[in-house]
Amino acid sequence: MLAWYRRVRRDLPWRRTTDPYAILVSEVMLQQTQVARVVPRYEAWLERWPTAEALAAASPADVLRAWVGLGYNRRALRLREACAAVARDGWPREAAGLRRLPGIGPYTAAAVASFAFGEQVAAVDTNVRRVAGRLGVAPEELLPAGAAAEWNQAAMELGATVCGARRAACGECPARPWCPSAGRVVTPPRARGRRAVRFEDTDRYARGRVVAALAAGEGLPAGLDAERLERALAGLERDGLVVRDADGAARLPG
Repeated sequence: MLAWYRRVRRDLPWRRTTDPYAILVSEVMLQQTQVARVVPRYEAWLERWPTAEALAAASPADVLRAWVGLGYNRRALRLREACAAVARDGWPREAAGLRRLPGIGPYTAAAVASFAFGEQVAAVDTNVRRVAGRLGVAPEELLPAGAAAEWNQAAMELGATVCGARRAACGECPARPWCPSAGRVVTPPRARGRRAVRFEDTDRYARGRVVAALAAGEGLPAGLDAERLERALAGLERDGLVVRDADGAARLPG
């Protein structure tokens, strides 16, 4: 597995560093966002805010403006809050301590702990969970001694590029000789009889439109009916992504 990974791994910028801040930024950006979209935004982000201290000192409004287009805007503010804690108290070097940072869950904590600090811990994302499940073992059982960081990357790479949820290319898999699921992977059927909801009709889309318009200095976006706009504003205000002044005008926080 490790030999396969060294041969085929994608050259991604966050794989060339052990800086915990750079790794944390990549992990937060990669949640629900495709790699190809993240790479240029990640590089621009680090150029603007190269350290946790620099991001902690940025205004929430500037952070949100830089995040527009990556989706799930709450991630940007949680990332800034985590960096504020780091700027104040320093970096925890183990997953247990990293989990106490604002917005950092089990996977992200384990990823930063293994990639930045070499902790022998499994970073279990959706891809790793799928790979381990098809191998019939717990992710923690797969960790080779002293190589958790490289193994975590290898397992993620395998799940992302070979052992997919709907396409398992078993003939290309380095784990095929010892995988009980090889050649017998059953992919989940697609739901039938349920009309797909267009993204443009969702509240998430409306919320994104509002944040993008405010970030661009355009005021509230046109094209959303009053009820939908109010629902988006109320949710954004509740999540700390928008502030409404006494006269009801909406703006980014800070």
